Amino acid sequence: MAHVTYEVVEHDGGFAYKVGDVFSETYPTHQAAHEAAAAAAQRQRLGGETEAIQYQDSKGEWHEELADGGDRPDTDVEDDLDDAQEVEAHPT
Repeated sequence: MAHVTYEVVEHDGGFAYKVGDVFSETYPTHQAAHEAAAAAAQRQRLGGETEAIQYQDSKGEWHEELADGGDRPDTDVEDDLDDAQEVEAHPT
């Protein structure tokens, strides 16, 4: 089973979550980014319907395959930021 980690990080003057090298939108608070990451991780685990999909690989070649709607990854949220970092980034 695949595993996807949503990592909460400081980003663009606020906070965001990222998966690999891809960032979410920027949230004004650490808490908001954490909640968004947790919600995204939960949605990622939801099953769907089995459907035919098409995708282009890194070489520009197109592929078609049947995607199993029940084949969902295991997910988690990694959040190493502490409250002190949030206070420094967003003083009250």
